[in-house]
Amino acid sequence: MRLYRPLLFANIIFRKALFRLKVSGKVLYLTFDDGPHPESTSFILQILGKYSVKAIFFCTGDSATKYPSLLTEIQSEGHIIGNHGFYHLDGFKSTSKDYYDNIRKAAKITSDKIFRPPYGRLRLSQYRMISKTYKIMMWDVMAYDFDRQFGKKRSFAILKNKIRDGSIIVLHDTPTSTSGEFLEEFINYCYSRDYTFDVPSIHN
Repeated sequence: MRLYRPLLFANIIFRKALFRLKVSGKVLYLTFDDGPHPESTSFILQILGKYSVKAIFFCTGDSATKYPSLLTEIQSEGHIIGNHGFYHLDGFKSTSKDYYDNIRKAAKITSDKIFRPPYGRLRLSQYRMISKTYKIMMWDVMAYDFDRQFGKKRSFAILKNKIRDGSIIVLHDTPTSTSGEFLEEFINYCYSRDYTFDVPSIHN
């Protein structure tokens, strides 16, 4: 079963995490996970730059270490770097110590303020530990762009049907993601419906 929004109980359990932001207008928040990568990042940045859209890139420390110039490029374009762990660990399959150590290792390269759990999987003990130091950002809309078999048309349709004021949208900055194939069309769609894009102010 595919979940295009997190289950309601996730908002209750992870009360301090951000799923959707309270806004006074038609504002959306774009985020990109799993990068950076030379086959996707620069192309995404070109599209965002063309339309003056800012986003948060939740980068893994591993990828950031491999491609430091791309991390610099993201920052130089005015985007925010978020922490996605050094390795893409599944919280359900990791001890709390290993999981937190993985985040701290990535913090030296990515961010020591904002974190997104890979797969959105986080045990309560891990959440309690992490939320003492980091703002945890989840999402309001998942487009499944990481699954090429799902298809770019279906991903685009999900976004059109599910976005709402304050939505945090998760896309992916990887060569296998379809996000770059519909990103420009999606931005234009949003602008045509009077949405704007922003990045939130993050304070622990």
